[in-house]
Amino acid sequence: MLKKTIKQFSFILVLTAMLTLPFLALAQISNSSITNRLEKTGSSAGFSSADETSLARTIGGIVNTALSFLGIIFVILIILGGYQWMTAGGNEDQVSQAKSRIKNAIIGLVLVISAFAIWRLVDQYVLSRNLL
Repeated sequence: MLKKTIKQFSFILVLTAMLTLPFLALAQISNSSITNRLEKTGSSAGFSSADETSLARTIGGIVNTALSFLGIIFVILIILGGYQWMTAGGNEDQVSQAKSRIKNAIIGLVLVISAFAIWRLVDQYVLSRNLL
């Protein structure tokens, strides 16, 4: 049992490292010119620029980070469910556990997408208009 747990943990660790490695490799790219162009476009369109301490930017960063982590967890759960299903070897208990894991991961994905849609509505209609 311990050997199986260590094997699953190491698989998740390697998968997480593979998924986050491109972000670390591209960390040196400067997006200041893109940000400057976006701010210039927004100000010419009549929008006020959000500073670093604005409520919309702070909440947006937190929500986007949380939803990104939930998306990564979804991918890991789908891969683990598929791996468990492939290695079940005809064992009905393991197949039903794998199906349950995949089904729960898809339900979680639907919830995350719904939360993102609700967040976009709140951001667009409440926070962007400075109602708070």
